[in-house]
Amino acid sequence: QVQVVESGGGLVQAGGSLRLSCVVSGFTHNHYCMGWFRQAPGKEHEAVAAVDMDSRQAYGDSMEGRFTISRDTTKNTLILQMNNLKANDTAMYFCAADHCFSAFGFLRLTRTGGFWGRGTQVTVSS
Repeated sequence: QVQVVESGGGLVQAGGSLRLSCVVSGFTHNHYCMGWFRQAPGKEHEAVAAVDMDSRQAYGDSMEGRFTISRDTTKNTLILQMNNLKANDTAMYFCAADHCFSAFGFLRLTRTGGFWGRGTQVTVSS
């Protein structure tokens, strides 16, 4: 059984940084993508970033630059470093994992597919 567990959210002032972590267990191999998605109240599900089994990265629209995704395949861990946070980054951030063809394609994952964590809240005060 695949499990996905996020941690690291919290409250931060605008301009600050946060580091989110995600640990995946239950896959019998490393041939899967991992990614971060977010959803704010009243807004649509949004892709933040993804990485494939070879650590190739892909970012959602306007995400690259302030956000950096990294993966430690030996520890089945995914990290999202978020810098210069803005009030409109406030959202529930979800980690997901699933088989994939590419990190770019994984950005199109919706909540109806893949394996998802329960999310971690990020709140940026202005």
